[in-house]
Amino acid sequence: MAKSLLSHGMTMEEFLALKQDHNITLPNSVIDMFEGSLGIPEGGWPEHIAKIILQGRKTTEGRPGAAMPAVDLDETAKKLEAAIEEKPSRTDLMSYLMYPEVFVKFAKSRADHGDIEVLPSPAFFYGMAKGEEISFDIEAGKTLIVKFLTTSEPNPDGTRNVFFELNGQPREVQVKDKTLKSTMAERAKADPSNPGHVAAPIPGAVTTIHVKEGTEVKKGAPLLVLEAMKMQTTVTAPNDGTVKEILVKTGETVEPKDLLVILE
Repeated sequence: MAKSLLSHGMTMEEFLALKQDHNITLPNSVIDMFEGSLGIPEGGWPEHIAKIILQGRKTTEGRPGAAMPAVDLDETAKKLEAAIEEKPSRTDLMSYLMYPEVFVKFAKSRADHGDIEVLPSPAFFYGMAKGEEISFDIEAGKTLIVKFLTTSEPNPDGTRNVFFELNGQPREVQVKDKTLKSTMAERAKADPSNPGHVAAPIPGAVTTIHVKEGTEVKKGAPLLVLEAMKMQTTVTAPNDGTVKEILVKTGETVEPKDLLVILE
């Protein structure tokens, strides 16, 4: 919720001043929590905040798990094995049951890149500075020492050569430089004065599109889902209308205020 407020440039005081029929897009996880998917705290949620977040949605009564259907663990394990193309561990199965979409993406990343949990967090999140050296254990008694040296100028295909030392030995790999400017035209920005323009509330990747051009929607109907930092946010229709144009595709990344959908 804090990340969501920051992405909107909104203070807590401004959030508390919102009416129940606001058009601010909130993270699905926050809405689910206030609906009772994790249970209701003693005394309930603060009533005013709950009205802003739920916007008339119903809350779950009693223990959340009581109304859930029973799960066949063996059958689910087979389904998961087919999805990730490897036999899942017990932890994998439990993770999939709790976060099905997120876990499948995690498993694909793990298959592509290996166990990146061994990397120091600063190096994983921010990369290494020139001359920086890190070490990490890949198994018992086996430590890798990596020293980042430098990178080359961009190659014509948008890659760079990365030079580093691995346990004191010089190494070189070629990687795609995602920071290079694209030759494609920039995305159009939503016009705040146009009620039919639906803007991206946060930076992220489009994971699901719920509508097609020509679809009639009511105010609050889900249009598409954005994902950033494992936080999913459903972008909803700000008013009744018909989908005139969809300007994004699944897998594409967007920035705040990018025009996603046009309603008429």
